[in-house]
Amino acid sequence: MDTLVVSRKNTSTWSTKKVLELFQLPFMDLLYQAQQVHRANHDPNKIQLSSLLSIKTGGCPEDCKYCPQSARYETEVERERLLALQEVLKSAQAAKENGATRFCMGAAWRGPKEHQLEDVMEMIRQVKAMGMETCVTLGMLKEGQAEKLKEAGLDYYNHNLDTSPEFYGEIITTRTYQDRLDTLERVRNAGINICCGGIVGLGESRAQRAGLLSQLANLNPPPESVPINQLVKVSGTPLEEVDDLDPFEFIRTIAVARIIMPKSHVRLSAGREQMPESTQALCFMAGANSIFYGEELLTTANPRIEADKALMSKLDLSSK
Repeated sequence: MDTLVVSRKNTSTWSTKKVLELFQLPFMDLLYQAQQVHRANHDPNKIQLSSLLSIKTGGCPEDCKYCPQSARYETEVERERLLALQEVLKSAQAAKENGATRFCMGAAWRGPKEHQLEDVMEMIRQVKAMGMETCVTLGMLKEGQAEKLKEAGLDYYNHNLDTSPEFYGEIITTRTYQDRLDTLERVRNAGINICCGGIVGLGESRAQRAGLLSQLANLNPPPESVPINQLVKVSGTPLEEVDDLDPFEFIRTIAVARIIMPKSHVRLSAGREQMPESTQALCFMAGANSIFYGEELLTTANPRIEADKALMSKLDLSSK
């Protein structure tokens, strides 16, 4: 792995050791502390709903070991062209009608070329005109590209750290941790909100999960949205046989994220399709207050909209 040069934005307020100490609290004490922090900063009965659409699927040149969109692995995901504008707007309208307030668009690129960026900018303008918040994830950004996205009306840019610096080289070799930090800095400097989280269940240790959360909390300021993904194991990827993460460890991760990033929206992201309602409910108790809403997350399944509405009704949760 390349030598890590930590961004100057990292203030090291939360050391990995301090974060790990939170993980090691008795489970009930941890949830109680997380719920207190949550109530002090958010309405505990409100959930922010985001919808995610893959606008360009498959054929990615990166080697992320969890990703079925990588061109390096034999999966069922086919390489597709960038979706037409009207197709994107149709999906955005449907998401809005189902209660989503933010529409996220993802493209399987290492980074956008200028003509691709222009196409996405028009999607942003049109979705923004529908009255929705906009978010895109396009890979690494070059100098000046974040400013163009800001001019188009982009509200959030998603660029996950994925895992801790110590474990990162076991999962990805085609871009460095510093590459990710550089893109986040460009986004922040352009005045765009940051959506940045990671994936748990990759085979990392608890200390390495703590290292990921430490990195996120020490961004200055922390991300406005923090998606916590549970690995969805896909046939054909190198991680298809990795051991499952214990559900209580996932809930602990949500609770710790809430405590160390009190103002952020902590989002239950990939992996909810495999989670029983009881696990999701405990995640909301632990401080999660955002979900991806819709029947697909880029290329993996997500709970049906009707199922999410039913769960929210059972828990007396409403959308923001």
